[in-house]
Amino acid sequence: MSAIATGGTASAFASGIVLPTPSSAKQGGTVPGDYNKRRAAAKKARNESSNLQDRIKDPKNRANSDETTLGGFISCYTKALPHDAFGEVDPVAYQKLLKALEGKSASAWEGIPLGGVRKQANPQASLAFTLLGGDSHSFFMPPAPAFSSAEEASEMAEVYLHALTRDVPFDEYGTDPVAAFAVNELNAFSDFRGPKISGVVTPKTLFRGSFAGDLAGNYVSQFLLKDVPYGPTVIPQRYRTTMAGDDHMVTQADWLNILRGGAPTTANAFDPVARYITTERDLAAYVHVDFSYQAFLNAALILLGSGMPLNASNPYLTSVTQGAFVTFGGPDILSLVAQAAVEGLKAAWFQKWQVHRRLRPEVFAGRVHFQKTGARIYPVHPELLNSPVLDSIALNFGGGYWLPMAYPEGSPTHPAYPAGHAVIAGACTTVLKALFNGSGAMPSPVEVVPGSNGTALQAYSGADPLTVNGELNKLANNIAIGRDIAGVHWRTDGTEGVLLGEEVAVRLLRDAKLCYTEQYDDYTFTGFRGNSIVI
Repeated sequence: MSAIATGGTASAFASGIVLPTPSSAKQGGTVPGDYNKRRAAAKKARNESSNLQDRIKDPKNRANSDETTLGGFISCYTKALPHDAFGEVDPVAYQKLLKALEGKSASAWEGIPLGGVRKQANPQASLAFTLLGGDSHSFFMPPAPAFSSAEEASEMAEVYLHALTRDVPFDEYGTDPVAAFAVNELNAFSDFRGPKISGVVTPKTLFRGSFAGDLAGNYVSQFLLKDVPYGPTVIPQRYRTTMAGDDHMVTQADWLNILRGGAPTTANAFDPVARYITTERDLAAYVHVDFSYQAFLNAALILLGSGMPLNASNPYLTSVTQGAFVTFGGPDILSLVAQAAVEGLKAAWFQKWQVHRRLRPEVFAGRVHFQKTGARIYPVHPELLNSPVLDSIALNFGGGYWLPMAYPEGSPTHPAYPAGHAVIAGACTTVLKALFNGSGAMPSPVEVVPGSNGTALQAYSGADPLTVNGELNKLANNIAIGRDIAGVHWRTDGTEGVLLGEEVAVRLLRDAKLCYTEQYDDYTFTGFRGNSIVI
């Protein structure tokens, strides 16, 4: 027997040799290996997908005007580039970054100047293409709030307040004096756009998201509390967290070192006891080291493991001979969740690097510090400069106005807007809302036992009904806001990022629909804004 014959069909294709069709196939009147008709059908599906993308109008993305109207690029992301003693970027270095972002020269990427040991986080990915779903450059985001705006001032105040409340248990927001201070101060800002009840921030709305389900029940989503069925085992969601008061970058030397891309001079101190997420610090620790779609893979496994009903349009719900598996079943669902995550990141990277280049809150805090101490003059909104929030930060963190960070290295080395975690959250959550029937009650909801310091769960005791879709929405915002809590993002990075992720997932699902041969009705579900979405 020849080497080609023993290698089988794969070797034959690799060698350009066509194997004879088995006689049994000829007798059946069909030729399983005849790819001509199949090729035409596949090409038709690819063309239809391409035509769908061609019909999308230019999204006309525009940044706010800060990069061109404020001198010294003070409103822009510049981390890990060379900076002067006030944290203002070397303008030549910034221009070299902009030149590299044009993508016209391979050598320009390697010519981006670095101010320390940290590298930029994959700016070239902002030019990557996508062939399933919408291309990464085809989505729209509104401009980020302007540096000097009242909205930006309120968002910075909220990030400062996170630093003050990181160790307050979520279930004590209604009684804790620091949480009460946060509520009162957010209400003092004229353009704070977080959730409110009757136009007012309350302990119930404090630091929550703005979508359906976010205000129902406990702060933490059921999908971050319930056990995760994981193949032949079950994983309780108790996680390593950092110790109370574990904050970083509260001196000028540390701030400037990190801004220039230096290695951290401090390290996180970890609690030896793994705990359920009970405080903001716990949530910040979770989103520090989670892999890209971890929370949403867990959510998918919880839904599949609990027998949660699939979307009513799933064609296998009515089949008497087949069950869902490769298509419309577990493998398909898990694959789409992962695909949505990476496509969401591509869309986020385009917006971050090519359009908005928004600075991180930690850098804005440096501008506030130098303004408050009279060293520099920046157009920071007076509502923030005159806020008691800054007095409290100075009182509790050594006298300066630096933003106390949950992570020793501060933010990642890529621009703030939108948050990658938030875009992943919006995309993956949308896939789950589309493929499952989440309108019903969350099965067997739980909560952290009050006073247990995150060591135990009990049955949910709240009065608010908890739906599956509501808890999925809450999960998306828990993950997005968790990054705000750490100090590395702004509220709009999260809110607008979730909405961008939703649109990425919708177009991904519409393209994926072209790959199925099953006949089924359109999938309909509710989006984050309460709108009806049809796939």
